[in-house]
Amino acid sequence: MRLLLTSDTHLPSRARRLPEDLLAAVDRADVVLHAGDWTEEAVLDLLEARARRLIGVYGNNDGPSLRRRLPEVARAELGGLRFGVVHETGAAAGREQRCARRFPDLDVLVFGHSHIPWDSTAPGGLRLLNPGSPTDRRRQPHCTYMTVDVSDGALGDVVLHRLPPRGT
Repeated sequence: MRLLLTSDTHLPSRARRLPEDLLAAVDRADVVLHAGDWTEEAVLDLLEARARRLIGVYGNNDGPSLRRRLPEVARAELGGLRFGVVHETGAAAGREQRCARRFPDLDVLVFGHSHIPWDSTAPGGLRLLNPGSPTDRRRQPHCTYMTVDVSDGALGDVVLHRLPPRGT
């Protein structure tokens, strides 16, 4: 099972549209996980129409219409692993321990908010993944998203995809 992880799309304030590379990856994915800050319902509509399966949550920049359609936390079993999706996890310092306490029933937690890619493992084995943002690199060198294959209860290699600068 191929998963695409994304977050913090922030349309239209950070970009006019989603990058073509990201949309092509959506087409190849079995499941798309979006960790919030869509900021526009049209992005949710697009991904719902395009993805085979979409799991998403709202973020701090998402208004009432998105909050009516999305949960704060989403959970799903995918490929034999228990996934969770949430927008915010707090400061980087102590993140692993804090998330392990908050989500003891998960194997993998996908989160966003910082726009900074993150891949770590908490004590007890909870894997924490932040795909960054495909539209707003903030202080990072590239806009990003992640893909990962899941099979028989095992997480394959997590791949961080760097998007080309806009206009190239």
